[in-house]
Amino acid sequence: MAFLVDPSRPPGPVVAPPGVYAPQADTFLLARALYREGPAPGMDVLDLGTGTGTLAICAARKGARVTAVDIAWRAVLTARLNAWRARQRLTVHRGDLLEPVRGRSFDMVISNPPYVPTPPSEPATGRGRERAWNAGLDGRAVLDRICSEAPHVLRPGGVLLIAQSALSGTEETLGRLADAGLTATVSDRAYIPFGPVLRSRLPWLRESGRLAAREANEELVIVRAQRD
Repeated sequence: MAFLVDPSRPPGPVVAPPGVYAPQADTFLLARALYREGPAPGMDVLDLGTGTGTLAICAARKGARVTAVDIAWRAVLTARLNAWRARQRLTVHRGDLLEPVRGRSFDMVISNPPYVPTPPSEPATGRGRERAWNAGLDGRAVLDRICSEAPHVLRPGGVLLIAQSALSGTEETLGRLADAGLTATVSDRAYIPFGPVLRSRLPWLRESGRLAAREANEELVIVRAQRD
């Protein structure tokens, strides 16, 4: 069991079964950025890679109309269950990123995608639970697609919020979003001890130069990008 964090309400439990990414530090960092943006009644919000539905539920609690997407059926069913438990209305689609919402536009897009650099000995985008974090050699297998595709569904003045690790190239994300015509900045940062996945990859990350020998914490960032 994991917990929703909403500064305006007591925490509530969400179900996070095996194979579905449980809310943790990056989720909570993105939730804080989401609340600061002030999702409100009448707004259309899209959550890409919803997992447990935690962020989608946070937006729905503020009155927004929320659509959530995940490629894994288990995550889709989990998000629907958690929305029912939280008494919040979500539309949850199974599909690959923006494919289920073609032709639609949104006031806000949020995403906590897979972003962990993955050694060549492992599947680039993972299977089962690994799909929630494996993201290719540079950690950008999904990030680059979001940077390319998400700007096209943002309405004028719309905001895109993405959680990622600095290991997967913060400047690359900012540059790609700028190239797509958005104004992009880092709105939030946090430093956390390496989790079990990164700890298991430390030798490869250090040998490949992706991580300095003495680094002991991961930098998480929230990239905020806005369409003029």
